Formats: sequence, structure tokens, C-alpha cells
Amino acid sequence: MRSYYLCFSLFFLAACGGDKKSAAPPTSPTSVDVMIAGYTETADILECNGSVLAAEMVELHPETSGRLVTVSMSDGAHVARGTLLAKINDAELQAQLRQQQVQLDLARKNKARFEKLLLVNGVNQADYDAAIGQVASLEAAVDITKAQIDKTELRAPFSGTLGLRQVSAGAYVKPETVLGMLQEDGPLRIDFTLPEQFVGRLKKGTPLQIITGTGDTLLSQVAAFDPQVNAITRNIKARAMVRSSSLLPGAYVKVQLQHPIKGMLVPTQSIIPDAISDKLMLVKDGKGKFVNVKTGFRTSDLVEIKEGISVGDTIIVTGVLFVRPKADVKIRAVKDLSGYTY
Repeated sequence: MRSYYLCFSLFFLAACGGDKKSAAPPTSPTSVDVMIAGYTETADILECNGSVLAAEMVELHPETSGRLVTVSMSDGAHVARGTLLAKINDAELQAQLRQQQVQLDLARKNKARFEKLLLVNGVNQADYDAAIGQVASLEAAVDITKAQIDKTELRAPFSGTLGLRQVSAGAYVKPETVLGMLQEDGPLRIDFTLPEQFVGRLKKGTPLQIITGTGDTLLSQVAAFDPQVNAITRNIKARAMVRSSSLLPGAYVKVQLQHPIKGMLVPTQSIIPDAISDKLMLVKDGKGKFVNVKTGFRTSDLVEIKEGISVGDTIIVTGVLFVRPKADVKIRAVKDLSGYTY
């Protein structure tokens, strides 16, 4: 009797379990938001690191060794081209110049006297030629001494603003001694580099945006670029010009190069990364379908799709993770690209 009740109980439980399994409701379609694939005109923004340089800037060095007798360099002063900035003691050279000038004057008088004597055959041609050579030799010596005196003077090579003075009068200086800096007032250079794959975007006059360290945006354009790619870094160097009172040479800036394009864009969250290729989930005949895609440029919100979809395809943009291939889906809303950052 006990065995009979045990068998009946097991049969009853099995029957109840079978009823529950057969009574399971069908799976409901997953609700998703979609967008219709189409071309959109936008710009691919390439951001590069740039450095600010003065249009003209030079370290001031003496051309010869000696003791400074004059330093006319005030910190931060504006100077015109040709202004005397420093003077090295040239007393010995000045004495040498006076001696050579006396000798030159005497040689010229001798030449003039020989020239008159030559007309009356009072001197032979060889003596007259020697007098001419003596004058020419002394003139050259005077020019050399004057050039050496010029090297004792440091003058501003262009108009601009002086930096901080590094020496004082009385100091003994050499050609490698830095006396200060001179920077030209006016436009600033912005030098930046691009990877070689973007060389095709570099054209003279291409508009740029310069983002300063304070967040200010300055408009400029490509002024010039190197005619070849650096063989070591595989980058190409370009330059822009900008006028700004807030930028100083040596500062760091960001350079944004905009390249207009026309492409198919989708929200970033609709992309499913995969080891082989990225994927999108489409709606085909009311069911989900995976497709492999090739992506292009990206923004913070959007991704360009270069291959894998066609205009008019229905792309799932929300609820992607809940959709299974060939499973039924229900379109809740059709979205567009409004509200996304291009």
C-alpha cells in the first residue's frame, strides 16, 4: 500500500510539472528605437599639438671676445632695427685703424707724386705699379680693421622687444655668451605636425582653429608646410600664423583641422565591437539581423559607417543588447541625429 501511494504521488507531480511547461506563454518582441540610414554632411575634425613661436626671435651673442664697456639693453624694452645694444672694448683696434689710415694717406701721396713723374719719365713703370699696390694693400687693411671694429658692436637685427638682460658692463664675453633675447612684435607662428596619412588634407589656406591653454579659440589657416614627410616620425610639419596678445612664444596650443565629408553616421552606442569587425543590428522583416560594418572617423557621440549598410536600412540604436538574431522586434520610435555632437 505504501508503494502504491508513492508511485501515485510521483505521477501527480510529473503531471503537474508537464502542465506548467506546456502552459509557458510565448516570448514577446523586444521594443527598440531605430533610425533610418542616410548620408549626412559633417566635418571630420583632426586635432594636433602645436607650439607657439615668434615670427622672428634670436639669441643675442657678441661676434668677438672682449670686455663689455657699454650695455644698452633694458629688460623688456622695445628697440628699433640697428639700435646699439652692447659695445666691446675696441681701443686697440681704433689705434690700429689710425695707424693704417696714416700709412694709407702717405701711400696715396706717393702714388700721386709717382703719377706726375711718370708723365715726364721721371720714374719707371715698376715703381709706379708698386705705389699703386701699396695703396690697395693699405685700403684692404683699413677695411679689415673697420670690420673687426664693427664686430665689437652688437646691434638689433630687427625691431622688437628685448627679453631679460643676462650680462652687465665690465663682463668679459665670448661669442658663445648669451647677452639676452630679441623677439619681433607682430604675428606669431603656430607650428604643428600631422601623421602622413592626412597629408592630402594639407593645402595652403585650409582653415584652422587654434585652442589656447585658457580655452580661447582663434581662427587661422595653413600658411605653409614642409614638402616632405619626416622619415623618422612619419609626420609632416605645417605652420599657421595668428595675431594674439594673450599668447607667448613657447606656449602649447591645440590645432583643429576640419575636413568636410558626407557620410552615413550612427550613434556610438549602436556599434557592437567584435574581434573580427564591428557590427550593427538591423531590422529586416520585423526581425533582428547582425551585419558587419567598416567604420570611419568618430566624434564623442557618432561613428561614420563606410561599408556594410545602405541608405534606407533600419538600424537599431537602443535596446541592441536585448535583441537576438532572427528574434522578433517591435519598433518603439524612429530617431534622428538631433541632439548628437557632430
